[in-house]
Amino acid sequence: MSYETIKVETTGPLMTITLNRPDRLNAMPPLMADELGSAFYDLGDARAVLITGEGKGFCSGADLAAEGRDSALTSKGGSHRALQNHYSPAISQILRAPVPVIAAVNGPAAGVGCSLALAADFTIASKKAYFLQAFVNIGLVPDGGSTWLLARAIGRARAARMMMLGEKIGAEQAEDWGLIYKAVEADDLMDEARTLAEKLANGPTLAIKMMKQNLNLALDGTVQQVFVQEAEAQRQAGDSNDAKEGGMAFLQKRKTEFKGN
Repeated sequence: MSYETIKVETTGPLMTITLNRPDRLNAMPPLMADELGSAFYDLGDARAVLITGEGKGFCSGADLAAEGRDSALTSKGGSHRALQNHYSPAISQILRAPVPVIAAVNGPAAGVGCSLALAADFTIASKKAYFLQAFVNIGLVPDGGSTWLLARAIGRARAARMMMLGEKIGAEQAEDWGLIYKAVEADDLMDEARTLAEKLANGPTLAIKMMKQNLNLALDGTVQQVFVQEAEAQRQAGDSNDAKEGGMAFLQKRKTEFKGN
């Protein structure tokens, strides 16, 4: 499938998605949100997804004025429709992806771009990158799931700081807060992100999928619900070929060769 605003490349079990509007620091029009959703809908044989941005930015936020959509900025309910129909579904699909998602944040991640980065299971950022929720400066509120993502990642006080004061949070501070997985030197970003993505892509895919489901339940459910879901997940994982391979590799003292089933 061809795309206008993103590039998609699949190498073995790893799919790489590159946001491709470098002249706009990869600001996200509704079309880009739709194309992200399509890419995640059609994963094919991919067992992990790596997302990054072309050029100097990761994603500088929503771009409702792109491609003649300036009426969306001024028309009553334009932003609401864009969120309901484009941005929120895309972020939701990434959160619910059946494979691990890695974000390599190479520059500014602002607004919905921040949401996109934090929706990944692992977020690795260049030390030159930063995370920003600047909505307060124009009298708006964070969206694209940012409120949920920030509050759970860094707690109420720090989430309020980002949302109500509109402060830029550098990659190293983001790592210190637990907002992201890791901050690395800019020249090392893609190598580190690909190494991690390939490790996950070659891992026990079914088990990782269910780990994601269990983590999501742990954020919103009760411990009793988690007990039940963990047990069911363990039953399914235990019946998988990857679990059999893991057991044999352990007994034979060799490296595992997971196939993702």
